[in-house]
Amino acid sequence: MIVNTNSIYRPIAIGIVSAALLIGSFLLGSAQSGSATSASGGGSHSAAFVLTSSGAGGKITVTGTGTVTGTPNQLVLSMGVQTSASSVSTALAKANAAARRVIGALKTGGVPAADIQTSGLSISPSYSGKNQVPTGYEVSEQLTTTLGNLAKAGSQIQSAATAGGNATTVDGVSLNLTDTSTLLAQARTSAVRDAHAKAAQFARALGQPLGSVISISDQSQTVPYPEFSAALAAGRAAAPSVPISPGKQQVSEQITVVYAIG
Repeated sequence: MIVNTNSIYRPIAIGIVSAALLIGSFLLGSAQSGSATSASGGGSHSAAFVLTSSGAGGKITVTGTGTVTGTPNQLVLSMGVQTSASSVSTALAKANAAARRVIGALKTGGVPAADIQTSGLSISPSYSGKNQVPTGYEVSEQLTTTLGNLAKAGSQIQSAATAGGNATTVDGVSLNLTDTSTLLAQARTSAVRDAHAKAAQFARALGQPLGSVISISDQSQTVPYPEFSAALAAGRAAAPSVPISPGKQQVSEQITVVYAIG
């Protein structure tokens, strides 16, 4: 019996040849794209750049970054009192009295009651050496206070620390920008300009005209992080007002833009 296998293997052979041609075309296109990209090596290496093409034309994807600075207008103070005594009740009474003096000084200095918040309370035994029997007790009360007027913040901190006396503790401060809308608008404008400049540079290097924007997306976090400083307890004894330097904070915006080319 004669079996004709030509009709079975012919489609397989055609498929193998077609796949080989497709792979060869892809490798040739990749080599040409790599040569064009290498020619633009004088540009910024930090820019994210993606080039794609299709029958309807190519696309360039770039990232743009804009950064502006602003002056913080708010200070958040973390402070409290810490006392010790031979009994819990005595230590707690001393801490309560010191905390009331601190709160009173802040209110007298113009801080609204709504901006003063109790943020912590701890009571713990203290030991001496290897003795397992407590020799006393320590009480700590913490306050978080928002100071909206930096011109008065130094004297407010000074008054509160003085009112707490030797029981005063200061954990630190954070300086914040409460309204970033104007700064963000400026940063976004800068980010768009940055993205367009990068896309135009790549398009020129590729010898292609830069087309219109296909899409744009926001990649950034819009809320600046507070900058923390060291504790201010040492400063209260040196001057009647704790010196406050707000410095600067950066607000950044990053976008991804897809342009048409060709």
